[in-house]
Amino acid sequence: MRLIGWVCATLLGSAAIAHADGPVVQAVEAREQGGAWRFSVTLSHPDTGWDHYADGWEVVAPDGTRLGYRPLAHPHVNEQPFTRSQSGIEIPNGLETVLVRGRDNGGDWGPSFEFELP
Repeated sequence: MRLIGWVCATLLGSAAIAHADGPVVQAVEAREQGGAWRFSVTLSHPDTGWDHYADGWEVVAPDGTRLGYRPLAHPHVNEQPFTRSQSGIEIPNGLETVLVRGRDNGGDWGPSFEFELP
């Protein structure tokens, strides 16, 4: 019985590890539009369908303050990497860099991508 429990725990642990990596930001473009910013973010993530997919990305100040969030409504299994945009992101005056990172529906955040504002 203990062997079965160990095998199940090992298999479940392997599945968790496979899903532990959040989306990776491949590229960021941004431009100012009427006092706010429009960000276009390219993500890659091993989406498998509704059970595991990149479900959003955020722009944060270096101090961790969230400046904008773009939800992603569905998996992109056959579209990798993919780019989505969000307008109306307000960047405080004097800020020269922001961090952009993606999230998956398992709650895993990918690595932060440091972006220098144009």
